[in-house]
Amino acid sequence: MYLRNLSEPVRLAAGLPPGELFPLVKMTQLGPYLRLVRIELGREAATLIMLAAIALAVAKTFEGWLAAFSLAFGVWDLAFYAGLKFLIGWPASFLTWDLLFLLPVPWSGPVLAPVIVAASLAAGGIAGLTKTPLRVGWLPWTLLVLGGAILLASFMWDWQPVVNGAVPGPFPWGVFAAGEILGALGFLRAVRAR
Repeated sequence: MYLRNLSEPVRLAAGLPPGELFPLVKMTQLGPYLRLVRIELGREAATLIMLAAIALAVAKTFEGWLAAFSLAFGVWDLAFYAGLKFLIGWPASFLTWDLLFLLPVPWSGPVLAPVIVAASLAAGGIAGLTKTPLRVGWLPWTLLVLGGAILLASFMWDWQPVVNGAVPGPFPWGVFAAGEILGALGFLRAVRAR
């Protein structure tokens, strides 16, 4: 929200609607505000490092770290959206588009998509932390990693038009669903192995 407020003068100078998120201001139009984008990239990286460090503090194994990281990331993201809704009434609906992340390229999509992922991560993290640890085979890991990669691809699907100041195209719900299903299958397979 603060980035949107800070960007309003730049958006007005570029001839873009001040209260809207998309299209984004092109990098060439940022001028002195490019420093704020670099600071935001650093803040995003620092957030990931902080969540990873919290997970590392409670974990004894890689699987425990992954479960703790998943829980921390999921709760953080859900609290973020709940806080925005409570404090400023945004988003208007679960289908409102958001700029989700900037690393390594801009991620965008309807708020519902990251909320589904965050809820899945939190639930998986809780299950991973409360169940007896057990090494799982290659198939659950393959499904989890493949599902996660496909989910990331769905959020970064239209990154080039976003960077170039265009409105993102329709969200690839089919790609997103495939990633979510593969991840869930990997998780269920791992739980069954326990």
